[in-house]
Amino acid sequence: MVVRSIDAPNLEGLMRMYGNDVLRTAYLYVKDIHLAEDIFQEVFLKVNSHYESFRGECSIKTWLLQITINTCKDYLKSAWNQKVEPTDEFQTQQVVEDGYEKIENKEDNHVVKEAVMELPEKYKEVVLCVYYQEMSVEETADMLRIAAGTVKSRLNRARQKLRGSLERRVSYEEARG
Repeated sequence: MVVRSIDAPNLEGLMRMYGNDVLRTAYLYVKDIHLAEDIFQEVFLKVNSHYESFRGECSIKTWLLQITINTCKDYLKSAWNQKVEPTDEFQTQQVVEDGYEKIENKEDNHVVKEAVMELPEKYKEVVLCVYYQEMSVEETADMLRIAAGTVKSRLNRARQKLRGSLERRVSYEEARG
């Protein structure tokens, strides 16, 4: 069996058109820019070697994001990931590299993203697709292979869970002073 691959200009075009979406989705899942970049590369390697499996039943963006999410899930389930943790030295270095002002400006967004990432998987997926990737309910349903009504109900439930989580965080912060 001969494996076809995308020619370089087409692969480059896909990377230019959808690369930011792939990288952002990977980052939201793994919460580390270096790992997200590795996943980005892995996704486009998979796309290059398995492009013939794209059946056109959904948009190319939906297909790429589905590959991205599956690659992230595989990474997060891997034994290596579960055993390796960043050291305090690495985390401190990141703070220095990013700059304190930049981190302060991102704090509110970070709290929301953290709350989203703590959602159960089925809710997190629909939130990431609809709000972070700006996909329609129908595109999200196609990508996740669930009914559009299920996407809507999961979004509603996710909003309820996020509201409760964020209210608890605010109450906790107020109590701390």
